[in-house]
Amino acid sequence: MAWRDDWRRVRAIARKDVTTELRAKAGFNSVASLGVTILVLLGLALGPDADALRNAAVGAVWLALLFSGVLAFNRSFQVELESGALEPLLLYPGPRWTIFAGKLLGNLMFLTLMVAIVVVAGVVLFGVRIPADWPPLLGVLALGVVGLVVLGTFYASMASRSRAREVLLPLLLFPMLVPVLLAATTASKALLGADVMHEAGAWIRLLVAYDLVFLTATFIAFEHVIEA
Repeated sequence: MAWRDDWRRVRAIARKDVTTELRAKAGFNSVASLGVTILVLLGLALGPDADALRNAAVGAVWLALLFSGVLAFNRSFQVELESGALEPLLLYPGPRWTIFAGKLLGNLMFLTLMVAIVVVAGVVLFGVRIPADWPPLLGVLALGVVGLVVLGTFYASMASRSRAREVLLPLLLFPMLVPVLLAATTASKALLGADVMHEAGAWIRLLVAYDLVFLTATFIAFEHVIEA
């Protein structure tokens, strides 16, 4: 069946990307190291005040995820571009959305590993107290990461053919991620503070709506963007 062939292609692209990164190791190590380094620098800038560190922990973690994520997204199409495999990949029989889905899935798995390292480092460095009711925090983190990966993969494909893609990608991506960062940061802070004012629900709904809208829009627009 056609959907089985499409899903096989998605898995093949995702497996290739993840396997390439795991074999090279340099990409994952550099991305994770950048995230932890950003946390250390922000911690040093805030000083020894424990309360100030805890208050800034959520924002620091999301900033570290943002900047290290950009480095990961820049690598999304690097292998195909350097080897000249992008054009044959586009000419391969099958719908173009499977390429985007494979890249998206590969980036999601790659970034999930990096997120685990950065979040643990942030909890330790900033002395964050994890509440007993922690599953909603995990849900907010997952929704924020999905939004980050969806737009990061899409704009990486848009900037991939540009010689200045390392500069172009942040310029395109950062303004679009403001709602994700705002919603994820505010919801996380509310949940860490026991959500006394019941603010988290509205921000979580915003994250869900944002992810659904841009997931749909990027799948539709990818075929036109990758041809540009």
